[in-house]
Amino acid sequence: MDKIDLRKTLKTLYQPSAKAVVEVDVPAFDYLMIDGEGDPNTTPAYAQAVEALYAVSYTAKFALKKGPQAVDFAVMPLEGLWWADDMQAFASGDKSRWKWTMMILQPDVLPRAVIAQAMDAVRAKKPSPALDLLRLERFTEGRCAQILHVGPFSEEGPNIERLHAWIRAHGTLRGKHHEIYLSDIRRADPARWKTILRQPMA
Repeated sequence: MDKIDLRKTLKTLYQPSAKAVVEVDVPAFDYLMIDGEGDPNTTPAYAQAVEALYAVSYTAKFALKKGPQAVDFAVMPLEGLWWADDMQAFASGDKSRWKWTMMILQPDVLPRAVIAQAMDAVRAKKPSPALDLLRLERFTEGRCAQILHVGPFSEEGPNIERLHAWIRAHGTLRGKHHEIYLSDIRRADPARWKTILRQPMA
């Protein structure tokens, strides 16, 4: 059985260099999404959202693999859109006022009906308030710039500034700050965490 791995087929989007900012065109994809707000380190809703996203994504993966289509795919990494009503609060690091959309990309081979069944199965097995907030949405970012950050989240600042400076030299910033978490932070050394920093531009 062949296994679909979008990280490999979408190399330009999910395997950027840490050496230079690059421009990419991000097409429309289906994502499982949950919106929330508050400090991701202390807000229970954040942990519940991440758990629900992974639970439904893996349940759908195994359902498709065992189903009549017998298709296997690699679950994509967790991604997050980050912003604040007052961007000064976002820039200052006041995480209690941060807003976020956590999400996981779903491959086109995965029927929406299977995702809906997976949501029902997870809800029946382990109810969570996050499941009531979960949705599947087609999301398009279009023209963006991105760079790979290696290291803890607390040290992203210089690379974010580098990313924004590049965008200002080639256009203007738009949309929400986007991060893609390539590492399992529960197991990896923080010094080796890999995070894609992506910013839409006009």
